[in-house]
Amino acid sequence: MLPDLAIGDRVQMRKAHPCGGSDWEVVRLGADIGLVCLTCGHRILLTRRELARRTKKLTPKPADAQSDPSG
Repeated sequence: MLPDLAIGDRVQMRKAHPCGGSDWEVVRLGADIGLVCLTCGHRILLTRRELARRTKKLTPKPADAQSDPSG
């Protein structure tokens, strides 16, 4: 099962995007998870089940972004 996600978390996928990047950032949570490619900026929506199947590694949001009060 997919661990808890938060907006700003980074996900590394098993297969690379056609642009060559495999790192994505979570931008939407709900029934579908919104991701944006960190290489080319392409946005996609995946179901939680599909994301769990395609995920290779999950990295929590960087610490400096979590403590930014100007947000």
